This record gives sequence, structure tokens and C-alpha cells, in this order.
Amino acid sequence: MITPTDQSAGALQLKGAVADLSDTLDWKRVFSQFSHIVLVANSGLNDVQLLQRHYPASTLFVFFNKVYKTLSEDFKGNAILVSRGQPAGANIVYKGEVDEVLAFFEQATFLGILNLRLSVLEKLNTSADFHGAPTGHLDLVGFTDRFYTPGKTPTSGFAMAMWLTGMNLPGSIVLAGFSARRTEKWRVVAAHDWSFEQTCFRLLARADKISIHDGVAINAYENLSDLFPEISKTDIALAAAEVFSERLGNTDAEVDKLISLTGAARKIDQMFRSLRPAWMKKKKPHFPGPKAE
Repeated sequence: MITPTDQSAGALQLKGAVADLSDTLDWKRVFSQFSHIVLVANSGLNDVQLLQRHYPASTLFVFFNKVYKTLSEDFKGNAILVSRGQPAGANIVYKGEVDEVLAFFEQATFLGILNLRLSVLEKLNTSADFHGAPTGHLDLVGFTDRFYTPGKTPTSGFAMAMWLTGMNLPGSIVLAGFSARRTEKWRVVAAHDWSFEQTCFRLLARADKISIHDGVAINAYENLSDLFPEISKTDIALAAAEVFSERLGNTDAEVDKLISLTGAARKIDQMFRSLRPAWMKKKKPHFPGPKAE
């Protein structure tokens, strides 16, 4: 395992280590150098400073796309940025946010960009598109097709977690902030099956395949089988599913009522949004400051 100061012969050189990678074995060699691989979700649950202090210097932190949602200052630990392809390419490329995002990373410990795609409709980008940043490509087209919910698209974090788990790496895989929790600030996009992903994460955590930072909540249903051993776990699971289905159906009915009641307000909102000038629609960039070589 390596640390930021371990740059001896034979050890992985951190700066730009992922440049031009595309072969699975080469990616495995890079990830195998670290004692912990922490996937950092763009979530309000994450305090990255506290997170970094919790793990050793031999940890690799994996960030996703728009890191300004999570980082408020420069990040000096070992880091990779996963940038997911879209039909028009990576969103930080076509939205002109490359410099803003890359400015958060210390160049000496920034391994580079992992440009990911999961569908043939997703376009990979070149290093030039990322303004010369070291870029490797991970083409996982078809990887999740055999087990993911039809008609839904996996999140980048889920795909990376599943792929890393299957690589049988020597280090620990840790998920930080993957809650699928909707708040006033954080959207939960309907294109993904959040329930399926959370189920997979908890199953993998309970099987010690991955770790979830701050742990997994105690499953009260598991305790029921100890309290009533004559009731099978299957019956408990079926009863829980039945109650969940009824509650979800009731919630859907109330949501439909809210959609009907707020129709006029949404039309007014859409009208005012369409009247905004173009300069008001573009997010003002935030730059933490220049990086030294």
C-alpha cells in the first residue's frame, strides 16, 4: 500500500496515474495500491474533512462529477474523479465546468479522471476535452444489464461500487453518503432505481463485501425472528413487503392529489422560467484558487 510520500521505485506514481488507461487489469493495478477506496457521494451527509481524517493516508477517495456540491475547499488527499459520459459527453465538459471542478484537487495526489460509460449512447471524452487533465477510460457497457432494473439507469456510484466489488481488491471498499435521501437541496432523479441500489448496498455490507461509512442501521425485522422463532424470516419479509406496498400506494394517491392542486402554480413557474434571460440560467462558477505544481 502507498501513501502520498511513498513514491519509491516500483510504487505507483500518484500524479496522473490513470492517464491513458482503458484495460481492466491496469485499472485493477491502480486500485490495488490503496488500503481503502472511499466512494464519496455528492451528498449533504458528507463532511469531507472529517471523512479524510477518519481513514489512513493510504486511502484513495473517489469523487463524482460536480464535486463543488460536496467540496468547499481544496482536497489534498489521493483522489480520482469519475466523470460519467452522456450522449453529449461528460456534463462537466459540455457545461464548461472542467476548470472549476479540477481546481479542487491537489495535482501531486490527483490520479486523474476516470471517464466512465455504461451505455452505447454515452460518449467518452478525450484528455483534451478535460483541458489536458490525465484521463483514463472505463467502458462498462452491458455490465449492469443482467441485473439492473429494466428501463432504469444505474447511478455512477452504484456502477463503480459493483464493479470494484467484483474486482476482489485487497483494500476495503467504503461508501460515504450514499443515502438516496431527497432534501430541499439534493434531488433524487427518477431515472435511477434508488430502492434497488440501496438494497444491493445493504446486502453487500452485511456480507462484508463493502463497508458503509457510519455503518448500517440495525434491522428491526431481523430481531423479530429471534423474538418469534416459530415465524419464518420469509413470512416476516412478506408481511413487511405487504405493509410497504400499502403505504406506498397511499402515498402515491396523495401525491396525485398534490400534483392536481399545484398544476396552476407549476404553469406560472414554468412561464417565469422561460422568460429569464440566458445569463441568469447559467450557474456562477466557484473557484477555490489556483493549484501549484
